[in-house]
Amino acid sequence: MFLPSRFSASPLLRTLYHASSCASRPRQASPTLCYKSVSQALRSYSSAPLSSSPKFSYHIAASFIAKDRPYDPSTHVFHFNPYNRIQPPRHRRKSSRPESGHDAFFVSRVNESGSVAFGVADGVGGWVDSGVDPADFSHGLCDYMAAVAYEYPSGNDAPLTARKLMQKGYEAVCEDPNVPAGGSTACVAIARPEGVLDVANLGDSGFLQLRLNAVHTYSEPQTHAFNTPFQLSVVPPSVAARMAAFGGSQLCDLPRDADVTHHRLRHGDVLVFATDGVLDNLFNQDILRIASRVMATSGAWNMAANEAVTVADSLDSLTGSPYEHNAADGKTKKAVTLQSLLATELVLAAKQASVNTKRDGPFAKEVKKYYPHENWHGGKVDDICVVIAVVSEDAAGIKSKL
Repeated sequence: MFLPSRFSASPLLRTLYHASSCASRPRQASPTLCYKSVSQALRSYSSAPLSSSPKFSYHIAASFIAKDRPYDPSTHVFHFNPYNRIQPPRHRRKSSRPESGHDAFFVSRVNESGSVAFGVADGVGGWVDSGVDPADFSHGLCDYMAAVAYEYPSGNDAPLTARKLMQKGYEAVCEDPNVPAGGSTACVAIARPEGVLDVANLGDSGFLQLRLNAVHTYSEPQTHAFNTPFQLSVVPPSVAARMAAFGGSQLCDLPRDADVTHHRLRHGDVLVFATDGVLDNLFNQDILRIASRVMATSGAWNMAANEAVTVADSLDSLTGSPYEHNAADGKTKKAVTLQSLLATELVLAAKQASVNTKRDGPFAKEVKKYYPHENWHGGKVDDICVVIAVVSEDAAGIKSKL
């Protein structure tokens, strides 16, 4: 039986939710024909457009690690450079994928608009039982979303939205013969040069907006049942026939089911987009504590005792070029950017928490809530992926608010 739940260590935890089934379908032009019975109506570079200076720019880095691999922050990191050309997905090889397991991410400028698109996706591990590599769907989805954003017509009267980007990426991966089946969650964003963040979140990946040592806003997970998140899916006829014969059903949520939110950004904000490998192991306050420590020790936030937290004048220099950072052992130094340091510190903390059997994280708390007799303690071993965006406003915009 195919189980949509992505955690299968215990039969008790392998939750099967009999939702409206996603009908098996041949390849077709419109994946939106997969109906539901119920639907909801770096080196461091910024996102600055090539032609003009925006009011806001975004300094972005990502870090990641597969659950069965040791973590190396010096290699498991990605620095966004908007001047790099996005390679067409059909030209990409599996061997070129980041070592992120079933997790995937993307970052791309939206043509020359000054906007930047980014997000994370988490392949549904239950597909392994059907002989499907969950990474094909999640990485394919992210590759297509990056390409759509990069090639989006600059003269288009309708701006690209996060939900539209998710829809176009989903349509493309559904038409890709190299992705015959699979599914994933997705948390997608468009950050605009006027300082507005557009987010579409489907499933239990998510984001936090941190501002001056506080969690300003955060996403809520979308789940059908315990450990059964909303998920985009492609179900081949063979799997559908097997489910019809032996029972069970496959979830088929759509981009239109994503939670869409809009957020006003400020100079010095930190945006954290992460898969559940982070969010199941670190509470929001853990993420804030780690990020605030990095922002304070780097000098990006002024956090003097008994004084209001402020954004330091050095923010742009910290995001714009690598600086020396003391390694954890205190013996060596490495060149990093602020955004890459934030990403790697969060991944490191999540990795450590995932294998800690003594400290209960968010996932353990949920297990105790739904299955109080299940003897579950500690973290949850999983693939981990984080995308960090540090928000920067130009000097003229900052002065106008003084």
